[in-house]
Amino acid sequence: MGYNSKVGAPVQSKSVAIGSRHWTMGEEREEMKAAGAGAGYREFSGRHEFPSNMVHGMLAIVMWLGAIHFNTIFLLLSLLFLPFSKFLVAFGLFLVFMFLPIDPHSKFGRSLARYICKHLCSYFPVTLHVEDIHAFHPDRAYVFGYEPHSLLPIGVVTLAELTGFMPLPKMKALASTAAFYTPFLRHIWTWLGASPATKKNFSSLLDAGYSCIIVPGGVQEIFHMELDSEIAFLRARRGFVRIAMEKGCPLVPVFCFGQSHVYKWWKPGGKFYLQFCRAIKFTPALFWGIFGTPLPYQHSMHVVVGKPIALKKNPQPSVEEVLEVHGQFVQALQDLFERHKARVGYANLTLKIL
Repeated sequence: MGYNSKVGAPVQSKSVAIGSRHWTMGEEREEMKAAGAGAGYREFSGRHEFPSNMVHGMLAIVMWLGAIHFNTIFLLLSLLFLPFSKFLVAFGLFLVFMFLPIDPHSKFGRSLARYICKHLCSYFPVTLHVEDIHAFHPDRAYVFGYEPHSLLPIGVVTLAELTGFMPLPKMKALASTAAFYTPFLRHIWTWLGASPATKKNFSSLLDAGYSCIIVPGGVQEIFHMELDSEIAFLRARRGFVRIAMEKGCPLVPVFCFGQSHVYKWWKPGGKFYLQFCRAIKFTPALFWGIFGTPLPYQHSMHVVVGKPIALKKNPQPSVEEVLEVHGQFVQALQDLFERHKARVGYANLTLKIL
């Protein structure tokens, strides 16, 4: 038995396909009990909610990520084939788009972002599992701790405000500040509801009533990625916990299964590579998808949202208090992973928290 995502009514079905296995109604019911699913459990299927096709899905991905490749090709071709004076003009135009003000409420931009969100959810597809939808109140701000980062935290799209799955009217995803100095990409990501991941911005958004989605491990997780297990670089990442405590915003553990398989990848190892990554504050890695292109494989993803961890507002939490709450979050994430991994097709998968 499943749930109608819009009204929460039970839906009868003879079998349910999850991961690589088909479950009977009885098996699914038992697995839901094992996962702690109660009356507030909701499941939102991107493919069922937003019927799409390969063309729309690929177009959405190109608009979402294509700006990175467009910028590189634009500058390279300008340098190689234009006279130096005209290259300077092209480069100047590039700089203008780096700092040109963006209207985050643009009707065109929001329509474009809504198109991207819906077709991305359908392309893979991505399914959102919420353990207790009733635990979220539209007049409160929450801090969603999303793991893993993988090469790209694509599953975040299911939590986006424009996707409309979560009952929260104001949501922002915090992303690397570098993205907001990248022409065209900064426009798309701003319209999608992303915002720079700075301490000041994070605090301001929570004060304004926005729920924030943050990937605590960040791009550093790419260095630690392994092919046969998931990695969450969390032990030393406590800043997001401190800010949540200062604002009194509940912490919500979120885990995405399958995200690490939408691309194939390779990266070097060793101390020199680690030192190089630390020096440039970035982790370079080779990755590829369909036919060796940046288009990701259509590998299903399951984003699981746990129950909020309630916090009392504490304007000046001590180190010990932060460590205690951080430990609660890490344990909640680990428990969330273990509760759901078998049901979504990853029974033998392990999670390493570094």
